[in-house]
Amino acid sequence: MAKLNDSEAEAAETQTWLDFAVECKYLDSETGKELSSIYDEILAILVKIINNPSPWLLKKR
Repeated sequence: MAKLNDSEAEAAETQTWLDFAVECKYLDSETGKELSSIYDEILAILVKIINNPSPWLLKKR
């Protein structure tokens, strides 16, 4: 679970840096929006897994 939480934090941090890159004109606005949208999807998946991990756990036989 800790790795998932770490991944969520890293994805959110990446979005912050994407915003920074757009503000500093390292990235154009359209590219920044596109990449941020992809990270929104990644964050949604991570939050879903964190909130309901049982479908993702390996079952013991």
